[in-house]
Formats: sequence, structure tokens, C-alpha cells
Amino acid sequence: MMKTAAIAFATFFATIGPLDLAALFAALTPFHTAAERRATAIKGTMLAAVILLFFAFFGTALLDYLGISLASMRIAGGILLLLFAINMVFGDQAGGQRSSEEEKIEAMQKKDISVFPLAMPLIAGPASMGAMVLLMAGTGGNLLQQAAIVGALLVVLLLTLLFLMVASQVQKLLGVTGLHVISRTVGIILCALAVQFMIDGLRESRLFFSS
Repeated sequence: MMKTAAIAFATFFATIGPLDLAALFAALTPFHTAAERRATAIKGTMLAAVILLFFAFFGTALLDYLGISLASMRIAGGILLLLFAINMVFGDQAGGQRSSEEEKIEAMQKKDISVFPLAMPLIAGPASMGAMVLLMAGTGGNLLQQAAIVGALLVVLLLTLLFLMVASQVQKLLGVTGLHVISRTVGIILCALAVQFMIDGLRESRLFFSS
């Protein structure tokens, strides 16, 4: 259970990226008051929690309805996470931000950014949603392991909320170098996890591995 929680925490911390989000959030809300930033951070984090919890409990059923096997999801999710992790390791900010330049410009022009782009796709993005489905599917229905995964998600979301509320201070404290060091360290861990997802998917598909 502790191993499951640790893997889930590392995965969500990498795919959500609370520290990177804090820096981006500060850039997206340059003219917001402290109260407005706080309200936006709370609303965005809560909406993201609802989205990710939906994928936690109904993601597998959604895949079944669409006719997508878990093996395919593991491989696709592993590829997505690997690309995301490579961007983190090599400092490719375009991949790490999970939003286009046009989306960021639109977000800066809008008063309320809690739904878009904060809740989705910055917090609840394709990588975190895919990781949630894969992690929950890997429990085999074990309720304790599922509880550990959900608990890890809630801890990461709480950290995300705290960092968003002190976004300016976090950015000044860590600086660009500090943010890059943390991002790349977590990215290496995520690379290994992404490769493991793909290996598990290939083994489950029985294309290259015998049972």
C-alpha cells in the first residue's frame, strides 16, 4: 500500500507539477489581487479534483464503453508520460506547460482563469488523467490500493493549492534554477515509470511477451 501511494504521489507530482504551476499562475495573474488569486486557486483546484476523481472511478468504464483495452491505454499513456517526462528532463518548457501560446494569451486576457486553463488542462491535463486511469486499473480492484492512490492525489492537489496561493513567493524563493532542478529530477523518475507502463501494456497485449 505504501509503495502504491509513493508511486502515485511521484506520478501526480510530476504530471501536475505544483511548482511549475505556481510560477505559471503568477504569470497568468499579474493584475489580480491576493483575494482574487486565492479564490481562483481554490476554485481551479477543486474543479480539477472533480475531473480527476471522475477518471479515477469511471475511467475504466469509459474505456470499456469506447472499446479501448487497458493494454492499449497503458501503452498510449506510457508514451504520453514518456514524452512529457523527456520535456521535463531537457527543460522543454513548451511541453511542460500543457497549453499553447494562444491559450496563455487568452487566459491572461480573461478575468476568471479557474476553469480554463487552470483546472483543465494545467492541473487536470491529459497526462494526469491518463496516469489516474492506469494507476487505478493496476490495483486489480484492491480497495486499499485505490484509497492510497486517491489519497496521494489529494495530497498533491493540496500541495498544488498551497503553492498557487503563494505563487509569487515560490517563484522568488526557488528561482529559475531551483524550479529546473526539481522539474528535471522528477522527470527522470517519471521516465522510468512511463517505460514500465509501456512494458506492462505490451506484456498484457501478448504481442511480444509470453504469458
